[in-house]
Amino acid sequence: MDFILQNWALILVALVSGLLLLRPALSGAGALTPAAAVQLINREKAVLVDVSSADEYAAAHANGAKSVPLAQLKEQLPQAVKNKAVPVIFMCASGARASAAARMAKGLGYDRAVALAGGLKGWSAANLPVASSGKAQDGKTAKA
Repeated sequence: MDFILQNWALILVALVSGLLLLRPALSGAGALTPAAAVQLINREKAVLVDVSSADEYAAAHANGAKSVPLAQLKEQLPQAVKNKAVPVIFMCASGARASAAARMAKGLGYDRAVALAGGLKGWSAANLPVASSGKAQDGKTAKA
């Protein structure tokens, strides 16, 4: 008992840091790995939504991903994903905007919204199919 009374500040710091470490798991705001995303798409007909800008989407995107730029998410998501009960997987180039999109979508009633860990880079690294327009940044057709 003396130990607890003498070291209450250290115990408090340990408890707070432990809760902060558990917060992402408890909030359900975790991101899916590309492999888990593919399983969710195959098993539960999850919808893959790319929240990159229109130019980024045109340059490269995951096969089958719907384009809904983050700036227009609130307006365009209800048309892109009509059924709020299906899982919605958000992705962008690296994953940062996808996390914000998942939070926004939950606010719109899409309770099964999640972000893809690593974004398009992680998707590509997992050797999953990526589509591109075949155009370079200057609008000219890229040559293989």
